Amino acid sequence: MVIIVINVDFNNQQDKVKISEEMFDLLREVIITAAELEGYSGGEVSIAFVSNQQIKELNKKYRDKNEATDVLSFPIDDEMLGDIIISANRALEQSKEYGHSLKRELAYLTVHGMLHLFGYDHHSEEEKNEMRQKEKRVLTQLGISRD
Repeated sequence: MVIIVINVDFNNQQDKVKISEEMFDLLREVIITAAELEGYSGGEVSIAFVSNQQIKELNKKYRDKNEATDVLSFPIDDEMLGDIIISANRALEQSKEYGHSLKRELAYLTVHGMLHLFGYDHHSEEEKNEMRQKEKRVLTQLGISRD
């Protein structure tokens, strides 16, 4: 049995959405499960929770899109897998819009961000379907449903 050692650093830079220690623990499990399913046995990931304004500024700077988004990923390498930036405000809005919990939305955005760190994208329908299958597999394995 391979032991997965992923160091996860959380940085909550916003104060509008309460993110508990239990949520951090769950998201750490999401990261480890995604890494395990992709064949990674180690690495480091940082997750920052930011406001809509902060993510809008990053989206403009790095993707030339002048709008808030829900999640951004910045891959680094196999050791320092990279950074995931999540708009906590947007996650809360989307959880309400889609009719599921904030827990489910943050878990989904985390696994989505992890898959981007692993090199997956969703430019084509085929790529999008592959990512959706992998996202679903991680969430299902952890018992996270759309409740």
